[in-house]
Amino acid sequence: MRVIIDRFEGDYAVCEKEEDMSYKNIEIKKLPKDAKEGDVLLIEDEKIIIDKEATRIRKEEIEKLLGLDSIF
Repeated sequence: MRVIIDRFEGDYAVCEKEEDMSYKNIEIKKLPKDAKEGDVLLIEDEKIIIDKEATRIRKEEIEKLLGLDSIF
């Protein structure tokens, strides 16, 4: 399953599932230490890793939509 960290609330990361755009709460202590808002996470059998390439591509797409790619 792939999810995107939307925000942090208390002891949880509120994540949006890519497959159906529903939300899933994940305990922060289960996340990689360097996880942050906007990161794409891969969840397989209780193992959670940051998909750095998908996160980078997503960030670039958002910057293009906002017109930030022409500033930098």
